[in-house]
Amino acid sequence: MKLIVYVMNKTELLEEFLKELQNNNINGATILNSTGMARKLMQSDDMEFIGSLKTLFENPRKESHLILIALKDELVQTVFDIVDDVCGGLDEPNSGIIFSVPIDKIKGRNC
Repeated sequence: MKLIVYVMNKTELLEEFLKELQNNNINGATILNSTGMARKLMQSDDMEFIGSLKTLFENPRKESHLILIALKDELVQTVFDIVDDVCGGLDEPNSGIIFSVPIDKIKGRNC
């Protein structure tokens, strides 16, 4: 088993992404709203020099989605492919990140 951690910066694509997961028999995901460190620091009055970082963000957004998916090893590549197909990949700056980590033990109905 693996845990997929996906930070989706293009939040407008969430519904399409979830439908594509479902089309591939991946039916369990947890979605959390999240904010990146740089964005949070830009909101701080104590960090004046961070204001110059605002120009680095081409598409300012208030939040991202943190998507967590526990699934069998053989489905990991499917999720990575869906991210590429639906979300346009993650090669561009500020486009998000996805990674997997091993799950040593898991318990629950959807496992």
